[in-house]
Amino acid sequence: MDNVKDNAKREDNTSSGGFCRGSGGASNGGFCCGSGERLGGGLSGKYPLTGRENYSENTVVNVGNATIGDGKFDFIAGPCAVESEKQIIETATALKKSGVKILRGGAYKPRTSPYSFQGLGKEGLKFLRKAKEETGLAVVTEITDLRTLDLFDGVDMIQIGARNMQNFELLKEVGNFGKPVLLKRGFVNTVEEWLMSAEYIASNGALDIVLCERGVRTFETLTRNTLDLGIIPLVKELTRLPVIIDPSHASGNKKLIRPLTLAAAAVGADGAIIECCVSPENAVCDGEQAITPEELKEIISAAAKVKEAAEKNGEASR
Repeated sequence: MDNVKDNAKREDNTSSGGFCRGSGGASNGGFCCGSGERLGGGLSGKYPLTGRENYSENTVVNVGNATIGDGKFDFIAGPCAVESEKQIIETATALKKSGVKILRGGAYKPRTSPYSFQGLGKEGLKFLRKAKEETGLAVVTEITDLRTLDLFDGVDMIQIGARNMQNFELLKEVGNFGKPVLLKRGFVNTVEEWLMSAEYIASNGALDIVLCERGVRTFETLTRNTLDLGIIPLVKELTRLPVIIDPSHASGNKKLIRPLTLAAAAVGADGAIIECCVSPENAVCDGEQAITPEELKEIISAAAKVKEAAEKNGEASR
């Protein structure tokens, strides 16, 4: 019973001890998440580490040599799955020419059917590292199993996919791993649940978190999911974290990637993660929602213009 009371006190009131990063445990009723470094006393609010209550400045996340959240509209791009060394290096090389700085690619693939391609696993991670070495692009890839965490030391950012958004033990360990985190919203989860998952990561040490709206499940059948554009400005009011979109999984249709990306830029998103490869028609999975590097290059240019125009209009209306 005493433990229950202590936990309730910690969740309800962080003002006495604040937060710290370290392995020393909580101090004076606050949270601790790492080496004992204080994250600030007197923290309060529903989202004390990621929310606006205690921090006025936006978080800028460094991913390799790239940044997300510094005012630009940034792009993460690459194939749904790493299929071979040749495929990922060719794609990475073409993406770099298109202006992309962060490469995505699934080494481990959580699939609805157990008979679908599940990814190359450890070998896929090796190919991603090789692509990084040859192109200089930063790498982000999804973790699906806590037991594989140590294999992710060579990547620049770890993705928590929609299916694992509330895998709390995984969130804790990834938060303690020391890498930036890309946190996708679950397709049946509320904004509050999403942001609480970000707090799980942050309270274990990782403050470099990028949120990703990837579409939610609705009654609509013409698209794979429904991109919830309306929550982007709302989430940016609630949290200091960068917010990007995933138009590929939201729509399931390559024809919708451009308009959804531009719409996201107009409402204040910080970027997009897009499925892109040299030969989408030959992709093992999700080829119908992938575009080519040449198509992406045009979208990058258009999104920058929309972002600039939206910011100018916003300043004029203040």
